[in-house]
Amino acid sequence: MNIRLFLVTTATAALLTVTGMAAAEDEVVIGLNYPETGPYQVQGLAQNRAADMAVEEINSEGGILGKKIRLVKMDTASQADKSATNVAELIDEHGAKMVFGGSSSAVAISGGKAAKERDTLYFGTLTYSNATTGTEGHTHMFRESNNAWMAAKVLSAYLKENFSGKSYYYVTADYTWGWSTEESIRRFSDTTDQEKHKGVKTPFPGATARDFNRALTLAKSSKPDVLVLVLFGNDMAVALNEATRMGLKRSMEVVVPNLTLGMAESAGPKVMEGVVGSLPWSWNLPYEKNYPRGKKFVEDFAERYKGYPSTSGASAYTILYEYKAAVERAESFETADLIKTLEGHEYTLLKDAQTWRAFDHQSVQSVYAVKGKPQAEVLADKFNQDYFEIIASMPGEEAARTKEEWVEARKKAGKPATLQ
Repeated sequence: MNIRLFLVTTATAALLTVTGMAAAEDEVVIGLNYPETGPYQVQGLAQNRAADMAVEEINSEGGILGKKIRLVKMDTASQADKSATNVAELIDEHGAKMVFGGSSSAVAISGGKAAKERDTLYFGTLTYSNATTGTEGHTHMFRESNNAWMAAKVLSAYLKENFSGKSYYYVTADYTWGWSTEESIRRFSDTTDQEKHKGVKTPFPGATARDFNRALTLAKSSKPDVLVLVLFGNDMAVALNEATRMGLKRSMEVVVPNLTLGMAESAGPKVMEGVVGSLPWSWNLPYEKNYPRGKKFVEDFAERYKGYPSTSGASAYTILYEYKAAVERAESFETADLIKTLEGHEYTLLKDAQTWRAFDHQSVQSVYAVKGKPQAEVLADKFNQDYFEIIASMPGEEAARTKEEWVEARKKAGKPATLQ
């Protein structure tokens, strides 16, 4: 009996092993490295939801080269060191063929470097620092969102038209995205004189309401015409509510360089009234411009989650479809083959045409300046989410850095003039 039991047990274990191996051969693992917790968790939730939707759609249509996607998720909490650890685990232990995500540029940069060490692609969702595909760019990093330079270009065109010669004050998150965003806005709005256009840094991560109150008190005493809040996620919402409470919106224009729907909801419709910012995509854009696939994405997402998708969700959704398309063009999951087929490739999904630019792997795309709608209009929407009026747009080729400007920045940082 013992021998018979041993043989049955062994046979069963062998069968399970073979079955497991067959299942593994029929799937491709993709890692989502996103902020489930921390100051950017709202943006993380948007990525998570849109990624789940894309995976279900792709798998229902046969997967990628016949392999179903298995999405493995890990929480960065918007911490750069945790991001790198996550990516290592996703690739080394789970076998991820590609990793994407991030709502902090420090997170995306560190995660991208960990992926490169393992010869794996990393796609950045919300990572606006110029450094991501600039001075910290490399062969294995592709950024689907726009960058700080592009946001500053479209915003500054509006600001120079309406606030030329006025004084500015900057409240900036003290990390790579904050630095490059402030630098870009200063450059294109002609406010590089830091004696005339003052500013203060706030901690990241870990800023408190007291930090923002202190920074805004300094801003109030400076009496600027334009207050630029270079803050993101929940930090922006806390600071903007405090600025409203202090009455700053009555005496100065408030600008938030990079906005998302989740950020607007966190701040609230009354607080968001009249706030100017930028984004690469908004749920109302497909309806204004008649982008059929974009409208379908909005409607499917709204039916599933009872709300509209944000920029963060649109980026995650697009990345999964772009990865699928690249693998199918290359007929390969090998990283070198995918890099080759992605570079210079033009794609259209939720908006007008975008291009994975070959020399820096930046997705060159149209960008938009927006203004917060009146509270009554927001609340009249069926989901209370009609936050943004699109007030200006700029084509990607006009907004993005030229190759010469990119090379200049790389050389200044001691980096080679080509991606390595």
